[in-house]
Amino acid sequence: MNNTTRDTSVAAAGDYLEHLPLPAGQRQVLDQTADVESLHRQLAGARGEGAQGAEAVIASTEARLAAGWDDTLEDGELLGSDAQGRVFIKATPPMTRSMMVPDPWRTNPVARSWKRLLGRKDHSRWQPDPEADAHAHWRKVGSFRRFILLILMLVQTGIATWYMKAVLPYQGWALVDLGEVYRQGWGESIRQVLPYVVQTSILLLFALLFCWVSAGFWTALMGFWQLLSGRDKYSISASSTGTEPIDPQSRTALVMPIANEDVPRVFAGLRATYESVRASGELEHFDFFILSDSNDPDKCVAEEKAWLELCREVGGFGHIFYRRRRRRVKRKSGNIDDFCRRWGSQYKYMVVLDADSVMSGECLASLVRLMEANPRAGIIQTAPKASGMDTLYARLQQFATRVYGPLFTAGLHFWQLGESHYWGHNAIIRVKPFIDHCALAPLPGTGSFAGAILSHDFVEAALMRRSGWGVWIAYDLPGSYEELPPNLLDELKRDRRWCHGNLMNFRLFLVKGMHPVHRAVFLTGVMSYLSAPLWFLFLVLSTALLAIHKLLEPQYFFQPRQLFPVWPQWHPEQAIALFSTTLILLFLPKLLSVVLIIAKGAKEFGGGLRLFLSMMLEMLFSVLLAPVRMLFHTVFVTAAFLGWSVQWNSPQRDDNDTPWSEAFRRHGSQMLLGLIWTAGVAWLDPRFLWWLSPIVVSLILSAPVSVISSRTNLGLGSRRHHLFLIPEEYAPPRELVATDEYLHLNNRNALTRGFLRATVDPVLNALAIGMARGRHGKVVEPARRLREERVARVLAAGPEKTKGDDQWRLLSDPDGMAQLHLQVWKAEEHRNWREAYATLRPRSHSDSAADAAASPASLTPRSAS
Repeated sequence: MNNTTRDTSVAAAGDYLEHLPLPAGQRQVLDQTADVESLHRQLAGARGEGAQGAEAVIASTEARLAAGWDDTLEDGELLGSDAQGRVFIKATPPMTRSMMVPDPWRTNPVARSWKRLLGRKDHSRWQPDPEADAHAHWRKVGSFRRFILLILMLVQTGIATWYMKAVLPYQGWALVDLGEVYRQGWGESIRQVLPYVVQTSILLLFALLFCWVSAGFWTALMGFWQLLSGRDKYSISASSTGTEPIDPQSRTALVMPIANEDVPRVFAGLRATYESVRASGELEHFDFFILSDSNDPDKCVAEEKAWLELCREVGGFGHIFYRRRRRRVKRKSGNIDDFCRRWGSQYKYMVVLDADSVMSGECLASLVRLMEANPRAGIIQTAPKASGMDTLYARLQQFATRVYGPLFTAGLHFWQLGESHYWGHNAIIRVKPFIDHCALAPLPGTGSFAGAILSHDFVEAALMRRSGWGVWIAYDLPGSYEELPPNLLDELKRDRRWCHGNLMNFRLFLVKGMHPVHRAVFLTGVMSYLSAPLWFLFLVLSTALLAIHKLLEPQYFFQPRQLFPVWPQWHPEQAIALFSTTLILLFLPKLLSVVLIIAKGAKEFGGGLRLFLSMMLEMLFSVLLAPVRMLFHTVFVTAAFLGWSVQWNSPQRDDNDTPWSEAFRRHGSQMLLGLIWTAGVAWLDPRFLWWLSPIVVSLILSAPVSVISSRTNLGLGSRRHHLFLIPEEYAPPRELVATDEYLHLNNRNALTRGFLRATVDPVLNALAIGMARGRHGKVVEPARRLREERVARVLAAGPEKTKGDDQWRLLSDPDGMAQLHLQVWKAEEHRNWREAYATLRPRSHSDSAADAAASPASLTPRSAS
């Protein structure tokens, strides 16, 4: 080595020591003239004897971790040794493997019948418990109630359809002679039959859509009765007094699956939940798991650092665990399945949380007690209260779900009882039956409706009920919270995923053993989105019928020797009556919700007057948004059937304004359609515009409404005037206040450019190496070659490209991160990595002091700050 190279290596080692926060005594012991590799051997002590290259970097991991986090790792007893004697961080408890094997889906009833005829046995592993139905009187009650609901819907729909038939202008369908139609010319046949074909299609669509509206109306009406009377014999919450001691054997895991989420928000909510559980005195019964599916390298590093700091701040070692998957299969359901296979047998129950979920300790303890009191309950779903967002759109949606939502959830419980919904989060699950019966096989075949199931929650609830376990909604249990998307476009991104998932689930409608209630749940999931294109088609056909009436000469005589003509007639008075009835079905539940709140006290909603005014404004807003959602959902359904790709990205969880450019790009085609539709109808018959105005005006105004409603200042202004006020804003629970406090603190300490820091920073690199799980008992030559290729590609790409598959996979490989770290400090051609790291804004001493005042256990490691 020549003198220039030697001097460069020594200078790099000196610079390295500057970034390593060692105590003065330990720094003086080190050889100041050593190169970077020798420096790592000195830091490693006995572990580093004879270590070369990346091995020396790995050997120094423990010393570098201790330099950054003092005695945190020792206090938490987090350090262990792998098969090769290397130090790693024990971020998860020891595994106890369980089998979780899915049954293949048998979706074809014809094929099942044919196999039975051939005498072939069904080898399905699931078998319903014969005792499950024998001792559950509520199952018969639920069946009877649902029969009544079906009768109410059909009778109401039949009457409305009869009136609709009288409203439509063409009444001569019975006189049409199809034989004569076939014999005459095509032009004449079309002129004669087309109005009746269009009108019949309108009538069928009306019946289907009205039945859908009727179902919601009767659900809300029964929910109103339940909440007003305050008596519910079959309420799952009434089965526990809330004071029973929890069995020490009834351990519960809180699992939070995340994927590229906002790291400060995730750990703020988790900390608030943890501290609430600790304050309840039941912490010994709960463990917390962050189950990461993130593949953004920057976020992966930020998650690891946030987990370690959270454990130290709250003393959560041994209760809070972190795992990042290396094989990201089956999305969220696969993430939870992986937990069940590794650690599920250690727990009796698990509570699934979303990345924005917050739950109180009292709520979680109550869920465990309810499970203990109901040994046949497989899932108990809470009714999360939406809160925490400040945009006008989010506050409107929070108000709507908080005011109207209780009626619908109570109504769902009334009709479904223990055969209800599971919404995928803020719910407790009995682990053993979930492992035994709720693994999800991919849907067979090819195309957009085959492969891994997207909307897993409804399917898991159906499988749990198929095996004889109850699925309940604890609609009156407080202490469960979530957040909503901040604006319309972010909500629609989420809706696209849900739309595709619900359409996929309908393939399971005829699967053997599914309970009729959950077949209906699959159907309602489809109708939640299929109703949009059906409504759009209804409007298009209505406009087409107007065009036919105005542009085509009516056919008055349909049969030879017909004495009297059949005149097309509109009946506006009947149309007004039918329209008014439909509005009552749509808006009466909202009015009943307000009446119920006023009857029980509206102070937490801003008082009766402001509550009523908020309801009227929300109704206006929902009218403006309904046609916009209709068109978007129509596109989503069409895209699903055509096989267009669906991106499963995490939704925006921060308050976020919609820029005008984005709004016009997304809503421009809708505005144009509204203008063209208005002009066409005005040309045909201006009087018809009065009926169509709620649709076309909403489309024309879609971009401004989308932008204006996304504004945070308008949301905060409405809050100052006590509009759209909810109890969680009037008197915020401690858990939500703590979440907001910790979010602000976490944002100040948020880690940016995580992969660059983990590559260059000595302490964060040690953390990445310690957390990496790609460990082998011996050197595997193909893995070594692949690692070197990845390191070379990452180095060649430079520090500006820190997001990619190579970077993400290296974070799971301790040898890869060690090689990368050594190269950027040792090789002068990779000096640009150090220079990029030097441009990151260092935190000043005053910043650290302020954070320490806000949080006495401020934990940002000295070199990473």
